[in-house]
Amino acid sequence: MTEDTSTATVRDLMVEFARLTGLDPPIARPRRYLWTDAYAVCNYLELFRRTGEEPYRDLALRLVDQVHHTLGRHRDDDPRTGWISGLPEAEGEAHPTRGGLRIGKPLPERRPDEPFDERLEWDRDGQYYHYLTKWMHALNRVSRVTSDPTYTRWAVELAQAAHAAFTYTPSSGGRKRMYWKMSIDLSRPLVPAMGQHDPLDGFVTYSELQMTAAGGCGGSLQPEIVDMAGICRGGNLATDDPLGIGGLLFDAGRIAELMVRGGFAYEDLLASVLNAAQTGLAAFVGGRVLRYPAESRLAFRELGLSIGLSGACILVERVRENPGLFRRVEALMEYVPLADRIEEFWMDDRNREAGTWTGNREINMVMLATSLAPGEFLTI
Repeated sequence: MTEDTSTATVRDLMVEFARLTGLDPPIARPRRYLWTDAYAVCNYLELFRRTGEEPYRDLALRLVDQVHHTLGRHRDDDPRTGWISGLPEAEGEAHPTRGGLRIGKPLPERRPDEPFDERLEWDRDGQYYHYLTKWMHALNRVSRVTSDPTYTRWAVELAQAAHAAFTYTPSSGGRKRMYWKMSIDLSRPLVPAMGQHDPLDGFVTYSELQMTAAGGCGGSLQPEIVDMAGICRGGNLATDDPLGIGGLLFDAGRIAELMVRGGFAYEDLLASVLNAAQTGLAAFVGGRVLRYPAESRLAFRELGLSIGLSGACILVERVRENPGLFRRVEALMEYVPLADRIEEFWMDDRNREAGTWTGNREINMVMLATSLAPGEFLTI
């Protein structure tokens, strides 16, 4: 697919997304979901970069504003009102991320007196750490594109709030750990288990923000970076989940870019991430999932992988001067054609009639757009 063709396809997908969710034309109660919206912001910035048309940049800024005024505030069905941080109105406007951001799930969060129900919990609101880090990255990209440091400052404030709430020292002692899901007000864990890649994602995202903030865009995250490095140490990163593998490749690309820009000496970490990605890719291909019909596949998870694979060629250039890392990245290159295979499958209108696509329409269409035009998402 040529860049002109992919740009036209991405434009159509993102115009439809804006209409479906109440971004454009705007509606009083837009439907916002933090993970999807983080990718969408980067997609609008990429369309702006490719076309030079300011309405796309404006859509990115409007989406940031809608997210903060929707997911930064309590739900309509919650007796609590105002900013979830508890800040007064004017202060909340100036610091909309200081209390974190809701996921945007359809059901209210589980009350303290309600029993845990694993099935229901997937549809209940709260805060996910790995959604917050995606939003930090999106805010940082907005600052980079607009040269407005406010967005990185908001990202840093979000990182500080999330880190303080999601990390903890076990009562039995030992190294710090992380909760996977927290309540809307960050006062209690809803799912105490730790996400496999959350510490790595946090460490890399904090380092990305720290590099930008060092230029005068916000406060220091050095204590949080040190904390997260300790939580990361010795963790098992390997997974055969395509979305998880894509996340590893996304983090690998950011680590390599941080190393190229200087001040980030983590070659061993990058080697570990690349090894885990290669192990995961071999397992995923061995499972023959891509031979299944659309009804048995989840597009957004596969598209997470294709997005990560899209950055492999850039990764090769970033590590070319390091023989050990270069060999590891070269070994990944044999899997790059999977990205085209995944995109072609989900570009087929017949496959987009499957319930697995229509039931997750907005996240699927936005991540397909990112896979077709990943430039702004993959850079820092």
